[in-house]
Amino acid sequence: MSFVGKGVPVPLYYQIKTRLREAIEAGELRPGDRVPSERELTQRFQVSRMTARQALTELEAEGYLQRIQGKGTFVALPKVEQPLASLTSFTEEMRRLGMQPGAQVRSVREVAAGRMVGALLGIPETEPVVRLERLRLADGQPMALEVSHIPSRLVPGLVNRDLSAVSLYEVLERVYHIRLVRASQSLEAVAAGAQEAEVLQVREGAPLLLLERVARDETGQAVEYVRSLYRGDRYRFVADLVRPRLTGGDGTSQP
Repeated sequence: MSFVGKGVPVPLYYQIKTRLREAIEAGELRPGDRVPSERELTQRFQVSRMTARQALTELEAEGYLQRIQGKGTFVALPKVEQPLASLTSFTEEMRRLGMQPGAQVRSVREVAAGRMVGALLGIPETEPVVRLERLRLADGQPMALEVSHIPSRLVPGLVNRDLSAVSLYEVLERVYHIRLVRASQSLEAVAAGAQEAEVLQVREGAPLLLLERVARDETGQAVEYVRSLYRGDRYRFVADLVRPRLTGGDGTSQP
């Protein structure tokens, strides 16, 4: 990993990026290993600082690298994959992947639903809801910042429960006899603001995945609206897709 071709029609930053990515994928650089700094890459490949920075920035955005303020740039841990097609809790998913789930409860209180949450849950904006904010952990590492809203009348006493070491969905089912069976959700990419970056231990502006979900029980009643910010360098959502069969003008199926 000591030469890039300056006479080939491939940008220099992309050549450096490819060399580093191949070294990571081949196991030459392992999770937690420090990678060369911008200055070291500049000297090694005889390129500009901006070229070296672009290579590292793109690898970080793609989840291969993690920058730690004051320490350097390191090979990131593999991304956690979560299916989009199933309604499971964070705790259930981490257990399935063989990781230890955890949570830090940042706040839990009763507030008025407000216009947006009320509309999503199908309740008046003045109706009280339990607002639960938690930092979700996997093997002790920050993974997501999650804020749930549940109508208070459905979960009396929830604000007084210790929700740091249990699955919220398990509590809903075991204590309140509420079983969530379906949900509608959206997913989009956003940049970490200063507060989210500090809590999730990423740099400001780092890519995050914003998931919003309204979960319903067996009667179709909306029970929970949750807004979750997942670390883009640690998380990947996956889905199995099936191409529908086309129908002709006469209603017959077409291949």
